[in-house]
Amino acid sequence: MKKGFSTLVALLFLCCNSVKKKEDTSILEVTYIEKPPNLDGKASESFWSLIDWNPLDQNWIGGPYDYDDFNGRYKLAWNEEGLYFLVEITDDILLDKTEDPLKLWWNDDCLEVFVDEDNSGGLHQYSHNAFAYHVALDGNVVDLAPDKTPKLYNDHVTSVHTTTDNVTTWELAIKVFDENFVEGTNVEPVTLVPDKKIGFALAYCDNDTSTERENFIGSVFVPGEDKNQGWINADIFGTLVLKK
Repeated sequence: MKKGFSTLVALLFLCCNSVKKKEDTSILEVTYIEKPPNLDGKASESFWSLIDWNPLDQNWIGGPYDYDDFNGRYKLAWNEEGLYFLVEITDDILLDKTEDPLKLWWNDDCLEVFVDEDNSGGLHQYSHNAFAYHVALDGNVVDLAPDKTPKLYNDHVTSVHTTTDNVTTWELAIKVFDENFVEGTNVEPVTLVPDKKIGFALAYCDNDTSTERENFIGSVFVPGEDKNQGWINADIFGTLVLKK
């Protein structure tokens, strides 16, 4: 009887202390490229034409909008050095009114790239379990650091964009860092390998003339009423699978 009770207690302990595994949702297989693109915001490399577009169409914050106000789509590629993005945004008004990149960055028009290196999910608001890179129109890249203050991560993400009429084309290169990244140190980015899984979401902050952003449109469906969770919880990220 005592042995059976001990076994039951051990099983309960294991269940209560088991690590919750992030679900693989919104799975995207990412195409390998030999050389990184020349970032010019023009999709000039031939490989971009061979990769399918993915929609940016989940309204996380704000009311309805029409096509001219916002429409977005993106493509992905990778090699050992990092991830590469081609993003096409239709937006009739581009707003960058706050000069200081560390103040109210989320209320200007910007891309937001969510990256969870090991696809583990979980909270990351004040840790590097995952990153939420806000990529501004002026090229500055902001995220919250573990000390709860905003920091620039311009050496993590490089971006170039061009605008014709109301269509802005972005090209981005992102170095992928794991949870061991520490500000002010020489931590190297992760070398990417085939079949690696990375937690990922993409979003766009759209503001035409308001004090605060009017819409926040993401790439993944978020259940429930509170859809603005990506900057806190990596469980809502989709999953990239690197293919070669």
